[in-house]
Amino acid sequence: MKMKIILSIFGIILILFVISQLFFLNSQRTIETYAFTIIDSYETIEIRQYEASLFTSVQMPSNKYRKTSSKGFSILAGYIFGGNDKEEKIAMTSPVAMSLKDSTTMLFLVPKKYTRDNLPVPNDSSIEFKDIPEKKVAAISFGGWASDSKIAAFKSKLITALNTKGIEYTDNFYFLGYNAPMEVFNRKNEVIVELK
Repeated sequence: MKMKIILSIFGIILILFVISQLFFLNSQRTIETYAFTIIDSYETIEIRQYEASLFTSVQMPSNKYRKTSSKGFSILAGYIFGGNDKEEKIAMTSPVAMSLKDSTTMLFLVPKKYTRDNLPVPNDSSIEFKDIPEKKVAAISFGGWASDSKIAAFKSKLITALNTKGIEYTDNFYFLGYNAPMEVFNRKNEVIVELK
């Protein structure tokens, strides 16, 4: 009897898990993304041209992924889930970006239907809007869950690839995360750097 109950509970959990993963997979197909065109691609890296876009951002005091990712995400998510003067929900976009400097700026792409003039005002005064001009970047991708060590390793691989190709780059590196924390399959992360 106990075994039947355990198997039933396990079956229900498994069904709920599969449903949630299918939901996340479908959400990824419909979510608005940071638009770019691919200019060139090499063995491990891609050269892209991103279009000018508007972002919501929050500055975090640390540059450690583990310390800043959940805190920064919760601040910006609070804003788009209704923490603003209109109590308006704003659609989630992809990817979530984090600057890789001594302190971290976390950024959410603003959906195209908004401009600075019609965006709701954040309740949290630490949230700012940033206009980021079009830019050319190099990108390297990796799967699984991100960590400080993985981000550092792929940043180093990106630098090595660019140096090998003789491509000049700036010190403006970013981590891009494409998945919700609960997504298990098809996880995608990138490190990008603005080119000179």
